[in-house]
Amino acid sequence: MIDASADMVLEAEVREALREVIDPELGFNIVDLGMIYDIGVTDEGAARVIMTTTVRGCPATDFLRQAVETRTAGVAGIGSVSVELTYDPPWSPMMAAPELAAQF
Repeated sequence: MIDASADMVLEAEVREALREVIDPELGFNIVDLGMIYDIGVTDEGAARVIMTTTVRGCPATDFLRQAVETRTAGVAGIGSVSVELTYDPPWSPMMAAPELAAQF
């Protein structure tokens, strides 16, 4: 039997851990900036994070991807991590939390 609530708890814990990843250009965490598009966790503890950066070719791409992988792997119950980068849809300041979007 699949325990969807346990997966949801792990997803929430991963999301909270990713709040510690700060975009070096904008100075805010990537969750509140709206750069995390999806987080999925299987019953086996495999996490999949779909994310973006502010622009294609962002010089911080490797740093952000590695930080997402490291923070996700640090969550208890996560056994493996896959980080996928996408630009569909492209990031815009309107994707940020309302309290941040007003600053752009």
